[in-house]
Amino acid sequence: MSAFMSVFADLVEGLAELLEPLFQASAAAAAIVLFTAFVRLLVHPLSRAAARGQRERAKLQPQIAELRKKHKKNPEKLQKAVMELHAKEKVSPLSGCLPSLFQLPAFFLLYHLFSNSTIGGEANEMLAHKLFAAPLGGRWADALGEGGVFGAQGLVYLGLFAVVAAVATFNYRRTKRQMATGATGGVAAGGEQQVPGMGAVLKIMPLMSFMTLFTVAVVPLAAALYVVTSTTWSAVERAVLYRDMPGAGGAAMAATAG
Repeated sequence: MSAFMSVFADLVEGLAELLEPLFQASAAAAAIVLFTAFVRLLVHPLSRAAARGQRERAKLQPQIAELRKKHKKNPEKLQKAVMELHAKEKVSPLSGCLPSLFQLPAFFLLYHLFSNSTIGGEANEMLAHKLFAAPLGGRWADALGEGGVFGAQGLVYLGLFAVVAAVATFNYRRTKRQMATGATGGVAAGGEQQVPGMGAVLKIMPLMSFMTLFTVAVVPLAAALYVVTSTTWSAVERAVLYRDMPGAGGAAMAATAG
């Protein structure tokens, strides 16, 4: 593992050197943003496949409505029948989770790289890099101890929080609007539940993006940059891929939040 982390550190360091003429002392931070964009490009085909899967699931809504009527008094039979329908039509209800799952290794690589003082038995030189005044290995609590909320480091985090809040608000308004236009994955337009257990998820779904604020506050700044960049990418990507699918983008957010 240490040898792999050394290779990854060299990769980030090399990319930072290439970007240094443009970004100076914040070149490593720019390298992380570029690395995140590259990961999202690799995952994009899965996101497109998830959108296609959501369209296929949307086509099944009339049949699911019939199953709901048939098994109105037996939630267990309803759930089994819905799963059998998905299997028959070769539609996976979990396809929307794949983009997030494939991103986790990249996030944990950055988290590990900027959380350890040594890599391969040697001092971790990546910790010397900064985003403006804030060390990439530091956390919001460290910034608060070095000048408070409006100190040089604290202002970097305020900027990240502002971006996250703007993206979360965009997602919140879009999801609420989509949920109001018609059926989502588990609730019919009239408010009747189609898939047991989805009602509770749909109630909190519009607020899920705001949880990213907590993540940014507690992880190393390098990992926080990954989260902010990836979350912003996801918001734009969903707006494009689900633009003609009322309600579907909200259901996708439940599976791919963050």
